[in-house]
Amino acid sequence: MPVSASMIIGLEDRLLTFAVNLLIGGMALHVGTHVVSDTREYAHAVLTALLGALVWALLEPVPLLGGLLAVVAWVAVVKWRYRHGWVRSSAVGIAAWAAAVVVLAALELAGIGSVSTLGVPGA
Repeated sequence: MPVSASMIIGLEDRLLTFAVNLLIGGMALHVGTHVVSDTREYAHAVLTALLGALVWALLEPVPLLGGLLAVVAWVAVVKWRYRHGWVRSSAVGIAAWAAAVVVLAALELAGIGSVSTLGVPGA
C-alpha cells in the first residue's frame, strides 16, 4: 500500500496532538510536585507523565479491577520517579489532577477544547 500525503498529514496531526497532550500532562504533574514538595525540572515531569500514561494504558483495560490497578500503578510511578512515600505521591496526583482540570478549563474558555492531558488520570 503506497503512502499518501493525507496519511502523512494525519500522522503529523496525531503526533502533534500526542506531544501537546503530553506537555500539558507534564505541566500538570510539574505543578503537582511543586505544590506538594520540592520540584524537579519540567523534563522530569514530562517523562513521568509518559511513563504514567503507559502504565495506565496497560492496566486500565483489565476487567473489574483495571481502574483501581491503574491508579495504584500510576501513583507507584510517581513514587518511584520522585522518591516520595505513598501518601505524598497520592497528594502529587491529586494536585496534578487539579492543575490539569484548571488548564483544560482555561483552554476550553479560550476556544481550544480538543486537547487533553496525557499522563494525568481522570483529567
